[in-house]
Amino acid sequence: MATLELLGFGSTGWGALLILAALMTLAVTATALAIGAVLGAIVAGAKLSGNPLLVSLGNVYTTVFRGVPELLIIYLIYFGGSSAVTSIGKVMGYEGFLGLPSFAAGALAVGIISGSYQAEVFRGAYLAIAKGELEAASAIGMHRGMRFRRIIIPQVLRFAIPGLGNVWQLSLKDSALISVTGLAELMRTSQVAAGSTRQYFLFFIAGGCLYLILTSLSDRIFNGAERRANRSMPASAMGQA
Repeated sequence: MATLELLGFGSTGWGALLILAALMTLAVTATALAIGAVLGAIVAGAKLSGNPLLVSLGNVYTTVFRGVPELLIIYLIYFGGSSAVTSIGKVMGYEGFLGLPSFAAGALAVGIISGSYQAEVFRGAYLAIAKGELEAASAIGMHRGMRFRRIIIPQVLRFAIPGLGNVWQLSLKDSALISVTGLAELMRTSQVAAGSTRQYFLFFIAGGCLYLILTSLSDRIFNGAERRANRSMPASAMGQA
């Protein structure tokens, strides 16, 4: 009975807070994935451009942010960013410490990490497009913008879905590291609940179960999206246009 009360079935329960924390985890992960998609698309374009300088910059980005520990990047963004904002504030006459919002700093940090992986996903997806489709599009007079909208983007997204699903799962787990910034996401709330009640095993198991639920549901969503994209592929393929 006491366990049920702790988990949310009593006036002193933590269940509602854990659910809200799970929603916060989804929100920060979705924001990070969106940031990473923009960065990943830019970096993938740079690596596919053929320009030596852009290719080198793209390689540096993916090498650094895939090779440096995620927690270190979060520390650099949160604490380093807060120090930079504080210095700018002092120049403008504001005295005192200015900290970055935990949500924004965490989403940006995980987004930068996610972008380094998404860049490779998008690059691989582009290279998987049949060259004959692009040649046929050029042969019938499609200009570059139309080819990009009607051939490249749909095909890249179709081929990228499995990889993006893996990146989503990675970002979902990386969101646990944002707890160091004080954001009340799932890991942070589980830690606070465990420390307040001394029921460490109970709340860490509850947090782990919620993570498993989120990852399992996410996996089903991405698998469904992949099946749907593969079913619609023949109708939109260039060879049947």
